Amino acid sequence: MKSLGIVRKVDELGRVVIPVEMRRVLGINIKDPLEIFAKDGELMLRKFELENKCLITGEVTPENKQYAEGLILSPSGARLLFDQLKEGWDI
Repeated sequence: MKSLGIVRKVDELGRVVIPVEMRRVLGINIKDPLEIFAKDGELMLRKFELENKCLITGEVTPENKQYAEGLILSPSGARLLFDQLKEGWDI
């Protein structure tokens, strides 16, 4: 891991502010969940991504299916994608 030279203090509630520039670069938005890992006295934060999440709707359902590597769709996401394709092809 490389140090970025950024130092932040922990406030009285245990919070640490992640600089806006870092959040932009890492795609972390307000209210995004973060996973916290600890190993050998170090902390690591990573944006939490649900497994099996629909690419279109963000839904996680038991009916979600993977159609290609990285292309996971829920039934409603598949319907939205199909409707968009149909519209584009004038079917």
